[in-house]
Amino acid sequence: MIDVTDMKWTREPENYSIRRDQIEITTVPYTDLWQRTYYHFRNDNAPVLQMETEEEYFSFIVKTDFTESNHRFDQCGIVMYLDSENWLKASVEYENSLFQHLGSVVTNHGYSDWATTEIPADIKTMWYRFSRRKDDYCIECSNNGIAFSQMRVCHMLEGAKKIRFGIYACSPENSSFKAIFTDIKITECAWRAHDGQQPD
Repeated sequence: MIDVTDMKWTREPENYSIRRDQIEITTVPYTDLWQRTYYHFRNDNAPVLQMETEEEYFSFIVKTDFTESNHRFDQCGIVMYLDSENWLKASVEYENSLFQHLGSVVTNHGYSDWATTEIPADIKTMWYRFSRRKDDYCIECSNNGIAFSQMRVCHMLEGAKKIRFGIYACSPENSSFKAIFTDIKITECAWRAHDGQQPD
């Protein structure tokens, strides 16, 4: 476990609570992280709580509880926010009473992507594991905090040196909900070195 009281805000939310073993964030309407691609708008106002490191090999794990999410795009999850144009995030985004989107966004030099898969709407908790190997990153998810499945591997163009990483929550449309984060810890890198085809 880590001491979450050492984490620092980028855009502190109006309502939140921080204890050593739990963080709660109440979102406000029209908050989001997105840059340009497809929608052409830019939204950079979601609250982000992060720690800083120069360590090149590690994994960061957190459990999210979004039981109260109830409106399209309500979301909470992990984030590595370097600046407004270079960041990544992973979360479950509420869609409707039938399904949600489990997905991730990687933003390099001001352009976001979005990779998702549909999951049932009755899933209300999700663990994430964010792993770093120098300037390459892996995001995984789990429904029990034990067995993790890969969501994506990505390269961050500005992610080679000191980084900041942690959690976020937001409500891109006219809604609000309480996001709960627990079981926060850092471990040795669980993303092992590639043992297949050798580099050119």
